[in-house]
Amino acid sequence: MAALYEGYTLCGLVPDQNLPSSGIRGIEEERDIDHVVVTDSTRSVTLYKVSDQKPLGSWTVKQGQTLTCAAVFNCRTNEYVAVTDKKVIRIWKEEDILLDKAFKATVASDVWSVHCVRGAEPVVLFQRGAVRLLDSLLSAPQQPIEESLALEESIRWSTNIVAETQQFVVFTTEQKGDHFLYLQRLNPNSLQRYRLEREEPGLSPLSFSASYREKHICLLYLYPNGHVYQSVVSVRGLGSEEGGQALPLPRTLLLGLPVGEGLLEAASAMVLDEAHVAVVGVPHPSAGAGKDFLCIWNTNFQTLQAGKEMAGKIYGQMWNYSNKVFIPHGKTLSVIPFECPKSSLATALGKLRQAKTEESKAPACVPSWNTILHGEKAQPSRTVETRKTRTTRRTQSTPSLTTDEVLELIKTAPLEEVQREVDGFISRTDLQDLQTSVGQLASTLVSRSLAEPAFYSPSTLAQLVHTQCLCHSVCPDLLLLALEKKDYFLCQLCLQFFPDIPEAVTCASLKAFISIPDVEAEKVSLEPDSVSFMETFISKEHGQVDLQNGFSPISCEEDTSNATAGRQTREEKKQKASASAEQICPVGLHKAVLLNEVLQTAYSDTFLLPHLKDLSSPQVVLFLQYLQFLYLKYSQDALPQMHGFRSPNLAQIMDWVCLLLDAHFTVLAMTPEAKGLLLNLHTFVKSQVKLVSELGKIEGSLQELNKMKVKKDVGQYSIEVIELF
Repeated sequence: MAALYEGYTLCGLVPDQNLPSSGIRGIEEERDIDHVVVTDSTRSVTLYKVSDQKPLGSWTVKQGQTLTCAAVFNCRTNEYVAVTDKKVIRIWKEEDILLDKAFKATVASDVWSVHCVRGAEPVVLFQRGAVRLLDSLLSAPQQPIEESLALEESIRWSTNIVAETQQFVVFTTEQKGDHFLYLQRLNPNSLQRYRLEREEPGLSPLSFSASYREKHICLLYLYPNGHVYQSVVSVRGLGSEEGGQALPLPRTLLLGLPVGEGLLEAASAMVLDEAHVAVVGVPHPSAGAGKDFLCIWNTNFQTLQAGKEMAGKIYGQMWNYSNKVFIPHGKTLSVIPFECPKSSLATALGKLRQAKTEESKAPACVPSWNTILHGEKAQPSRTVETRKTRTTRRTQSTPSLTTDEVLELIKTAPLEEVQREVDGFISRTDLQDLQTSVGQLASTLVSRSLAEPAFYSPSTLAQLVHTQCLCHSVCPDLLLLALEKKDYFLCQLCLQFFPDIPEAVTCASLKAFISIPDVEAEKVSLEPDSVSFMETFISKEHGQVDLQNGFSPISCEEDTSNATAGRQTREEKKQKASASAEQICPVGLHKAVLLNEVLQTAYSDTFLLPHLKDLSSPQVVLFLQYLQFLYLKYSQDALPQMHGFRSPNLAQIMDWVCLLLDAHFTVLAMTPEAKGLLLNLHTFVKSQVKLVSELGKIEGSLQELNKMKVKKDVGQYSIEVIELF
């Protein structure tokens, strides 16, 4: 069955109080599945990394100018394209800071939108129906633009589809209550116009969605009365428009959604695959009035397969990229992962029992958050068994407890009985909604643990976290409870598996980990693979110190010492020489493992920075010393890459260094114990600047090497002389 997983917030919204708009003009996928470009309805374009909920770049037009269509990313040229004030096309790269200084061209007619499918050339759709390829348009921006629409006919929606090797622009229009579908083929150009059948008098479609399958373009549209129709057009039958006459477009009723009293006002339907449709802003059949939901319907079997309540105002907007739905509601833009496996009638009706093996159960019931958010690259270690697989079936005489019965048992039963029943409950194979049940179990366990200090089951809570059906928003007190109980193994699991930990809780975890005495931390049981990584990592600290990103620390120290010999005291030189001679991890093994988990937690700079200021000066100095140690070890060319281990990367380390310095630089500059540390960090930065400078000198030569053609006929031994000028 289809499933909706726990969502998270990508960014906040600033909706116009006087308009029904969310403040978002469009969302487009960028270079890969983890990056999107969000265009607001006024002046800003922002690039987000979805997995981190972190903005990577933002561009704003001048006051008085307005973005009039959603920005798109051209994968061919790695450039962004947007339109301001309907006629000014702007093109810029990620490294550009000011849009006003980027390329711009003014065209002769108002632009409706720019579309760009991955791998294809961007196309420009004008408000009067004309279509141009971007390169062709920019070659003569003031070229005359024809009008393809009739009088009083206006575009309502548009998209771009690549069918095999052919590119199509699909858009709908409205004229005096009638609605039309246009299919514009590019290279060779041809235009076909269709008339949609009328619904009840006065009803116009609320949303459109188009997809391509089996040599047909399928148009899905939702009406205020809850009717979802589909119209199908063959791409092979497209020809030139004949005499301006619109062809009738047959339609099929796919769904009749419940709308309650009255009609839908702000709702949207979108195709997910050939059998599933996502709908937002429509009441849930089993919920009360006044609540809006995101639902996934199976159109083959007319069944509701997943639903999630959306808090706040619904704006009737929805985007779908890489198995994630982007929905603005209230004052937030939410990202909700989903899954739509192929289903039979039995699964659509909820009658199919899940297989008993862990292998078949995991994809359907326990989606990995790392897989959903980060793809296949960052898989956390899982030495501890994620969920016990039963080897024997319970006897028929022993009835299985329902979710409600287990929840009532947790509230009153002894600890041992609770552990036994919860363990059996989550290991059962006939559970229909594991994600919801696990969240209820965890919340009830945490509530009782907070109310009764003597009641605490770390193993049960760890097992619930290992199901990967939990996140911080489902059980917000779990990680704080683990910190209070000094259950650092559970803290580690939460930091690994929860993608939505607030910055305040991240900082609280950091303060707790730094404050643990090393002797106490070594007694804590932690995830074995992460401990093994740090053991290997630290064991190399007495080895030979080689080049660090092109420079050895010894040469840098000598360079610095020679330049500032007149200003440095003998004590400062001795301190720096000692730091360079031997790099020793300033914290114990297990404390380092816990700090590594904090380094890999997603955060927003804006929200984290105020909480970092609560750290004391000794805590900041110790953490910076550890980050300096990691930086040196990662920078050594002799250190092998440890694939398969969960560990922070160099970029994360440097980001945290910058954050700490931003939050505490004044205090550190006045702290005598931090003086040597700041000097070392200054040396690292100087070495990187020097390296970049040297690389810049040979950049041209390196580019020429890439252009050289490799000789195919090379014997077993050859010598080739390459002259660099």
